[in-house]
Amino acid sequence: MSPRHAKPLFASKKKCLTGLVAGAVTAGAAAMAVATAAPAVSAQTPTASRPAAHQAGQVPAPRTGKAAKHARPVNDNPHIKVHTVAEQKAKRVPTAADVVKLAVSQVGTSENATGGSKFNQWFMTTPYAKAGAARDGGSVNDYANASWCDMFVTWVGDQLGVKGMGGDAFTPSHAKWFISQGRWGTTPRPGAVVFFSWNGSGVDNIDHVGLVIKDNGDGTIQTVEGNTDDAVKVRTRNTSTVVGYGYPEYPQ
Repeated sequence: MSPRHAKPLFASKKKCLTGLVAGAVTAGAAAMAVATAAPAVSAQTPTASRPAAHQAGQVPAPRTGKAAKHARPVNDNPHIKVHTVAEQKAKRVPTAADVVKLAVSQVGTSENATGGSKFNQWFMTTPYAKAGAARDGGSVNDYANASWCDMFVTWVGDQLGVKGMGGDAFTPSHAKWFISQGRWGTTPRPGAVVFFSWNGSGVDNIDHVGLVIKDNGDGTIQTVEGNTDDAVKVRTRNTSTVVGYGYPEYPQ
């Protein structure tokens, strides 16, 4: 039997307890003798060390010295949650403007000589990659040099903790996810995920994905996209190439 599972030493504890009881009896007898010999002191009579109220048990004795220093704070009610500034910021729901700002901050990021990017490397470490590999066959390593436009969109949403952004590397599957969530439409909105098809229509023919910056109001939209000319860039796209838009859950 290992020491960790050894039985507790009850015998020694019993021995200690016996000694304590004996000591208490002896001390009690001595105390009675002193009490008998000493004159009675009224509970209302103050002494040099404590005022009468403290002796009577009406007011707890004040803490002094180190005891006072370590006294519990007044506002330690366990039913009152006090949030720090950091916690309050952490609970802030990301907006469409936050998404566009982060995405645009990556403009100029390009892929490496083998066709991958920092977004590929990140994606391979996520549950999105494992789920995609299980669904489509192959392995997580197959994403190392794969097209990364949707990995970029997924990265932006994940970095900010955007609810309802979804995540994938295969654009048709990502679009179908938005449809299944009831968050799919044809209106360009800032921060929306925009899906393109160059040679046809329909979700199964989606070729590319990006994020809407704004609707230009002239039949075009301004977007920020990954894996366009092997980099992250801001583009102006004709809405005739748009299959649809996925709408993350931004605050109103």
